[in-house]
Formats: sequence, structure tokens, C-alpha cells
Amino acid sequence: MFAQRSTRLPSISRNLLRNTHAANAKRPASSLVYIEHKDGKMNDSTLHAVTAAKAVGGDVSAIVVGTEGEVASVLDEVKKIDGLAKVFTAKSEGFAHGMAEVNAPALSAFLESPPSTASGPISHLFAAHTAVAKNIFPRLAGSMNVSHVADILSVKHDESSKSTEYTRPIYAGNAILQIKTSAEKDRIGVVSVRTTAFDKASTGGSGADVEEVKVEAATGPTKFISEELTTSTRPDLSAASRVVSGGRALKSADQFNAIMEPLADSLGAAIGASRAAVDAGYADNSLQVGQTGKVVAPELYVAVGISGAIQHLAGMKESKMIVAINKASRDAPRDADAPIFQIADAGLVADLFTAVPELTEKIKAAK
Repeated sequence: MFAQRSTRLPSISRNLLRNTHAANAKRPASSLVYIEHKDGKMNDSTLHAVTAAKAVGGDVSAIVVGTEGEVASVLDEVKKIDGLAKVFTAKSEGFAHGMAEVNAPALSAFLESPPSTASGPISHLFAAHTAVAKNIFPRLAGSMNVSHVADILSVKHDESSKSTEYTRPIYAGNAILQIKTSAEKDRIGVVSVRTTAFDKASTGGSGADVEEVKVEAATGPTKFISEELTTSTRPDLSAASRVVSGGRALKSADQFNAIMEPLADSLGAAIGASRAAVDAGYADNSLQVGQTGKVVAPELYVAVGISGAIQHLAGMKESKMIVAINKASRDAPRDADAPIFQIADAGLVADLFTAVPELTEKIKAAK
């Protein structure tokens, strides 16, 4: 015979939860932005998250988590972000390398004992939807037993009902999901922001107040061993105003480099790649554009030898000007029927091995 274990909360705990949710439902909105940084420099994607946080209303504060040296290096940059009421800092050598296993418990401890802001405790936590947020935020939301809303396109907060509405893409961007959360059910909203959907916050602020908080770095079985970084003198793919991407039609890594690098250099552009090109070994996976890669929205996007799989389109269709160069493929045997041409502002049905070098030379001559 097995004894059945009760899962009911003790009456004191149930009352505590009920009182906590009731208090959260009455408090005004106040947002916190997690500052992503690397090598003493803030990631510009954070500025998009600040804009999203401002849409909630109320105070917007920021938190910088890192070693003492990292925090000191990035702090001046963060304080200048326009609209920040306060900047919180959490310093420890244990925060080096920004591992989720360390940072998530620290953020949880910080949020469970809410700091003071002008409009009350933190009601929303925002970050850019980058690899860092994808790593930390699900773990954080799970440990706090609150909802995690990822990759949002818009945010609208209703102070009277204490509810927040978000939209996010689903089915590779072919449908938009509306999500509504309330303070009665979630004491804090953990939200990551699609950077292409929000403008950057300005950095002309006079300097926000800084408050250091004491949060211990968690310890566990996960240890940092090493990291290998792909370095490039070209613009960062996620933030570049011009992007040229190559696909499987380039046939090899050598031909990918021979065709795409001169074109990128002539335009001052970042280089991207389709998943097919990455899987084939033509380009590093850090260059992948698409649903399972990076989402970009540059002023100019040039797709070379890319037929336009739905997953790729989801990562670049918000680009301001899309140029497609492609010819017949097994996916689009009739040339101009390739899906990429359905969203392209300008298209050229031609052999890329001839057309792209000609285009590169003409761009250089025009300069």
C-alpha cells in the first residue's frame, strides 16, 4: 500500500500567496531592464528593450549584473540611457561569463525582495530577445513560477485593470499571437523583446541614480571552461544597416566567400547565410538568418542564391529594402516563382556567379 502525499499548501502559505497577489494587483507598474553586456560594453540591443519597457508606463530602471570590473566599465554607458529612473548593480566575481545557472538565481533573489522605486516594486522585467535572454529568462521565470513571454512585437499596459497585452509571432511569423497577463496571476512579467519591433532608446540622459544591491552568486555543478568567438571587422549582423546573405546555391564554402565577401565589402555590409548554407558548412552558424538564427531588419537586405524558405523569411522580411538574386532551383524550377521574390522589392533572375561579381564591380565604380 502506498501513502498518498498531500499537495495542498498549508493555510498560512495559501494566505501569504493570496495576500502577495492582492498587493501586486494594487501596485503601480514599474519596469526593470536586464542590461546585456560583453567585455565592458553594453549590447545595443538593450536599448530596444528599454523602449518596450517605457510602453508599460511608470518608472523604468535597469540592472547590471557582473564582476566589479565589468560593472564599472559599462555603468557610465548605462546611466546615460534616457528615461531610466535608477540603475541597480550586482557585483561578484561569480557573475563572470554570465551563465544562466548563476545569473537566474541572482535575479530571482533580487526580484523576490523588491527594491524601492518611485512607483513601487518591479512589475515587469525586460531584455532583448538575444541568446543571453533565451538562456536566462526561461530558467528565471520557471524558478519564480511566473509566465515568460518571449520575442514580443508590442506591449500595452492597462493600469486600471493591472493587465498587460503583448503580441508575438508564431508559425514562422505567419500569425500573430495576442497574450494577456494580469498582476493577479503573475506577480511579475518576464519578457524578451524582438529588437526589430522597437526603436532604440536614446542615450542623451543626464545620468540615472545608481544603487548597489547585495545578491550572492549561486554555486552549482556547472562550470565555465572556455569560449570560442567568431571575430569579424564587418558590422555586427544583428545591428547592421546593410546585410548580404548567401544560400545553398553558392555550392561551396570557397565560392560563398569568393562571392559574398567582395559584395559585403563594397556595400559596407554584414554577411548572413541561410540555414541550408550553414548546414552545408558554407558559413559559420553565427551568420544564420532566420527563425532558428538571427532576426534582422536592416535598411538593405540582399539575398543571393536563397529561394526563401518560410523559416528564412521569418528572420528578414521586416527589412526595409529587399533585393533578391536567384535562378532556377529544385524548390523553384520556374525562376521567378521562388518565394523570396514574393517579398522582394527588387529581384533579378540570373546566374549569381555572373550577376553578383558584375554588381560588385558596378558598386565599386559608382563609389
